[in-house]
Amino acid sequence: MTEKNKVAAIQMASGPNVSANLLEAERIVGDAVEAGAKMVVLPENFAFMGETDEDNLKFKEEPGNGPLQTFISQLAERHDIWIAGGTIPLTATAPNKIRSSCLMFNDKGEQVARYDKIHLFDVHLLETDEKYSESSTIEPGTDTVVVDSPFGRIGMAICYDLRFPEQFRNLVDEGMEIAVLPAAFTAHTGKAHWQPLVQTRAIENLSYMITAAQGGYHVSGRETYGHSMIVDPWGTIQGQIARGNGFAMGEIDLTHLNNTRRAFPALEHRQITCRIDA
Repeated sequence: MTEKNKVAAIQMASGPNVSANLLEAERIVGDAVEAGAKMVVLPENFAFMGETDEDNLKFKEEPGNGPLQTFISQLAERHDIWIAGGTIPLTATAPNKIRSSCLMFNDKGEQVARYDKIHLFDVHLLETDEKYSESSTIEPGTDTVVVDSPFGRIGMAICYDLRFPEQFRNLVDEGMEIAVLPAAFTAHTGKAHWQPLVQTRAIENLSYMITAAQGGYHVSGRETYGHSMIVDPWGTIQGQIARGNGFAMGEIDLTHLNNTRRAFPALEHRQITCRIDA
């Protein structure tokens, strides 16, 4: 497999109006496809960002059935592309919680993978006095996910997962060549950590990173960092968008990846392994 494929990380500043967010996502995806993208990644909470985390409960869907899932499926089929569908709130075991799920759809509009966010953002940022408690409304997933695609083996992760290298080691052990990461990093944490973390995950795993983020101001008063980017296995940023709505474009080249892994076989030199047990 030597073909190079263009991919795009979609960036948004989503609000509480689902219809408006979907129209904007459709517009940006269309622009990315026109620029040559064969796969796109939507940001975390692309369809809805309300005033509170509890607001997400209003839009939870049953797996395989719901307007947000239908939207992504139809968008993928219409444009003949693969889509990593940001996150969608799906029903959880607990009735008062959701699963924050990234669904992968192929170019026929078929769902081929589902990943539920494992690591939940429960933090208090002292410098800005921002408090987050995702575990109050989100039920964590337990399983890592890697899926075959025409572009390579894709590992899936979401936002806060980026801070846990053992999850990405687990993905690379399962054959990951490309990681997709929908996100909504805060402006404060993003400024300090976003780019170093994205590049580090690419470098240490000798894998492509496609990160699609929220980037702007939201009705809750929250500000997200943006800077969606595509990074190659050497840590080189191929494309990036700083703020606002749009997309970053990059190129997946498995020949480059394999040559890099052969010439710099750090993954073969590992002496300590660390796995996430299901």
